[in-house]
Amino acid sequence: KWVPAMGIWGVGAGTAALLLLSVTPLVKREFLIKVPVLGSYYEDKTPASDKPF
Repeated sequence: KWVPAMGIWGVGAGTAALLLLSVTPLVKREFLIKVPVLGSYYEDKTPASDKPF
């Protein structure tokens, strides 16, 4: 009885956390680039000459 509701809330909380943390480099490198469909969207395509550090 409680399992489906908790599962839906868990998926929603996980999605919200990834959305809010998607601007951090660690989350981009470790999670979002490895997603098959969305990986190319989050790849850093900035040339090395344009990166200050």
